[in-house]
Amino acid sequence: MSDPILPRRDLVFGAAASVVAGLAGVTVGSAATLESPASAPAARFRHSASLWNLAPVTLEQLCAECVRLGVPSVELVGPDTFPTLKRHGLTCAIFGRHGFAKGFAHVEEHGECVAACTQALDEAAAFGSPNVITFSGFARGIPRETGFRNMVDGLKKVATHAENRRVTLCLEMLNSRVDVPMKGHPDYFCDDIDQAVDIVKAVSSERVKVLFDIYHVQIMNGDVIRRIRQHAAWIGHVHTAGNPGRCDLDAPDQELNYPAILGALAETGYSGFVGQEFIPRAGTVEGNLAALERAIRLCRA
Repeated sequence: MSDPILPRRDLVFGAAASVVAGLAGVTVGSAATLESPASAPAARFRHSASLWNLAPVTLEQLCAECVRLGVPSVELVGPDTFPTLKRHGLTCAIFGRHGFAKGFAHVEEHGECVAACTQALDEAAAFGSPNVITFSGFARGIPRETGFRNMVDGLKKVATHAENRRVTLCLEMLNSRVDVPMKGHPDYFCDDIDQAVDIVKAVSSERVKVLFDIYHVQIMNGDVIRRIRQHAAWIGHVHTAGNPGRCDLDAPDQELNYPAILGALAETGYSGFVGQEFIPRAGTVEGNLAALERAIRLCRA
């Protein structure tokens, strides 16, 4: 099955980053309509912003805005963007080398995924990125028990390399209910956060954890705060987005209480990054950057 969200994959893994960075820009600071970042509450976490969801914001614009907001990372971009991030004094909290259409649920895809993850782990270690993202791929009729076993066996093939590189490999759980591009992934195998945690527990490596995407967990499992507390030891990275719609965290129709959720996350002692991966409804450079600033403030509340 072809990857149904190829535009994201291109942006995530760098193929289109140079195109995005070359788009005509506006002054990044003009997006700010709130009080200055200096007066904002201190961050409980290191925040990270992803690029693909903020289009038409360019890489340069996002880097400048992250510096202004005190956000130390731009994530889900390819190593070809690392010189730009470095120039702005930023890191990349998480990135990867393979898309979610293929993954460790199928033995025949292990070779490709192991090679991709190994390369990404090497690149992450060289640049100082703490995490690499990986996926299960689509189920395509595979029994749950078989897919689970394949996931564990495949991730074990990469775990030692992750340990040696001191980079964490994060398995992302995605929702399979929403049949809208960029907002859901029907037939994705690893669509249950409890199962995802069971998989990484079975791998039994300090460098193999889950990417806890609050939006996807809410759709598939719910009870987000309880699950954060239950699975805290196995969370390597966190993503945010509003639900329904994967949009602005502070939209009036959203059901997720982000100050409460991130307060619970802080209570667990979580020290990783919180990546903002929502799709702003504004759809403009200024509107999207303003939404990013509001999201950062909400998560600091």
